[in-house]
Amino acid sequence: MEQRQLGKSDVKVPPVVFGAWAIGGWMWGGTDDDDAIAAIHAAIDAGMNAIDTAPVYGYGHSEEIVGKAIKGRRDEVVIATKCGLRWDRDDGEFFFNSKDDDGNDTAIYRVLKADSIVEECERSLKRLGIDVIDIYQCHWPDNTTPVEETWEAMTKLVDDGKIRAAGVSNFTTESMQTCMDIGLVASNQPPYSLLLRKIEDDVLPFCLSNDIGTLAYSPLQNGILTGKVTMDRAFPEDDLRSRAPWYQPQNRRRVLDALDTIKPIADG
Repeated sequence: MEQRQLGKSDVKVPPVVFGAWAIGGWMWGGTDDDDAIAAIHAAIDAGMNAIDTAPVYGYGHSEEIVGKAIKGRRDEVVIATKCGLRWDRDDGEFFFNSKDDDGNDTAIYRVLKADSIVEECERSLKRLGIDVIDIYQCHWPDNTTPVEETWEAMTKLVDDGKIRAAGVSNFTTESMQTCMDIGLVASNQPPYSLLLRKIEDDVLPFCLSNDIGTLAYSPLQNGILTGKVTMDRAFPEDDLRSRAPWYQPQNRRRVLDALDTIKPIADG
């Protein structure tokens, strides 16, 4: 599969990246570890040699699965993970309430303080069973922490050899500019799909003009753009798709009709 340079970093990624949110089980109605590992192996074998995960995806579970899947194949893959969403600290910006896999109530906070970033990095390295993270991204901005403090910590991780490239996710152009004034921003990971194109207004042009790589998340809008989600498909309460706007009956019908319209183009 084709490999593309990620911004100004020395990391190369394929045009299609394996997204490992769902395999963590959290917010996706559970997971099957064996199926997840088999899927990762199939992706690597097909040339999809980059995997994107995060600690919060299953409260560490997604990273652990990825670690098991790449054992013995580390030199074949690019690993991207994140920091900044904590369920075990409350000294940042409250994000939302959730439940862990055992049904216990949890509160998710955005925490991008320097000490938290360092702590999360070490934990991710251990879960993944690797010595260095290829792409390390701030998951969401934390408005209780100065961007300068955050990016100085990220840049130090690069200098210390803990990560190869530092990136952001869900950041504004203003925040990215502040980061750029301190150190290299290799990539930005925003939401982007045929149904959600807001980043075309400012974020995408900013990244293009500043040579910041774009790693879009939810390009299939949580799966609905696959065309495989029929009108009668139901999702459990702990699956985010049961509440997602595009999955509601009236919108789902619109999406499926639109997919039928463009299917001849895809088939061609």
